[in-house]
Amino acid sequence: MIPNWLRQRAYLTPNKIALSYKDEKWTFKELKQQAMRYAKQLKAQHILPSDRIALLGTSNVEMVFIIHGAMLLGVEIVMLNNRLTKEEIAWQVDDANVKAVLYADQFEDKITSIQTTSIPFSVVRESEENVFEVERNWSSEKTITIMYTSGTTGFPKGVRQTAENHTSSALSSVLNLGLDEEDCWLCIMPLFHISGFSILVRSVLYGMEVRLYEKFDVKKVTDEIVKGTVTRMSVVSVMLSQILEELEAREVTAHAAFKTMLAGGGSVPVDYLSRAAACEIPILQTYGMTETSSQTATLSSTDAMRKLGSAGKPLFFNEIKIKDAEKPNKHGEVFIKGPHVTPGYIGRFKDHTPLEDGWLPTGDIGYLDEEGYLYIVDRRSDLIISGGENVYPAEIENVLAAHPNVREVGVCGKTHPKWGEAPVAFIVLSDVTRKKELIEFCTERLAKYKIPTEIHFVEQLPRNASNKLLRRELKAWLSTQ
Repeated sequence: MIPNWLRQRAYLTPNKIALSYKDEKWTFKELKQQAMRYAKQLKAQHILPSDRIALLGTSNVEMVFIIHGAMLLGVEIVMLNNRLTKEEIAWQVDDANVKAVLYADQFEDKITSIQTTSIPFSVVRESEENVFEVERNWSSEKTITIMYTSGTTGFPKGVRQTAENHTSSALSSVLNLGLDEEDCWLCIMPLFHISGFSILVRSVLYGMEVRLYEKFDVKKVTDEIVKGTVTRMSVVSVMLSQILEELEAREVTAHAAFKTMLAGGGSVPVDYLSRAAACEIPILQTYGMTETSSQTATLSSTDAMRKLGSAGKPLFFNEIKIKDAEKPNKHGEVFIKGPHVTPGYIGRFKDHTPLEDGWLPTGDIGYLDEEGYLYIVDRRSDLIISGGENVYPAEIENVLAAHPNVREVGVCGKTHPKWGEAPVAFIVLSDVTRKKELIEFCTERLAKYKIPTEIHFVEQLPRNASNKLLRRELKAWLSTQ
């Protein structure tokens, strides 16, 4: 059994700050009061414990209150990505078979294609309140959230995330990072994504403040880092790049109180790591996915410079192996085991087991070194096979990202008449640069078969809501070049 998170936290440390947003703050007692109000209002809208609902909102305070209210009521929450089209949202709502869709009023045009009952937040906010009894404890198998994978191959899968999944993920993280009384986690990741939702979970389990931002604002975020008003945050590479540029432009470094920047969503270029060190930002590369309720492995701060490019060792309760690898440094598909791994899917894939002999195949290519540190090379689906050689887009991206005039880069494979496939690069420049110069830059650092055969300059790269690069979109762009 697992204690009902917010109920237990509000009992243990009622007066500790739980949440801050703009100029307002809420203690855990006040957070519970707000969440209980919304829980009672949801019940008045005929939402009952054990029902499944979908939430479509943004990363603001009301969304936090509703998420916690839904958990207090005991419903399963399907977290909808507000960047999806109305057709994509309709597909997920239908697949999840939810009782109702609750949505922020600003997204009304996104729910016009659904057939399910839909209730705007404004209606919930103005509802009467129906009393109910809050569960003291949850079964470890209780489904808390359902998040759909990005659908990089085939249809998106609705991933179940249980009370045990979320709890073990948060506990593993704190055993690695440690916890201090003054810790405050800056949340700039979308709450509908596991990286954002997991911060809310850590908050109630640790008794830690969350400093919430609705959107990533590099100037305001940098202010927080420099002033020391936050101690930890999660980013992806594109966010890290912008923060570093802002710090460098101001000629300042991070405040001594700032302890951790967790970098996920893909490998971090070595150039970024060295620049971050100069800005006194501790970068901890991490590896996780929707099916693992956030982190599986994270590089400890003591190993950050010694193991550049590594995602670290598996966190305390987790295991990692490389399929068919009999010795260190052999590339293969990464397999994961642990209490943080999903028990399965819903909807179209409900009968599909995610495990092979108790292990989760991730679809990622990586290796473990002699000391057991994990290195992620690339997505298996993104692998380019050129003339029989394996070419990993991330390796080429890391090289190009180190060029001083390259802001962002994405690489994908293109059909080649002689080699089968060849790498192609899409680049967002920070300053004027010739393609020839970039090819020469690669020639000095990459084997010949890894050098892009084409370079395209673009205004921006395709990314999902968590700013993760969508290489499948790059492949679609090839037909327009």
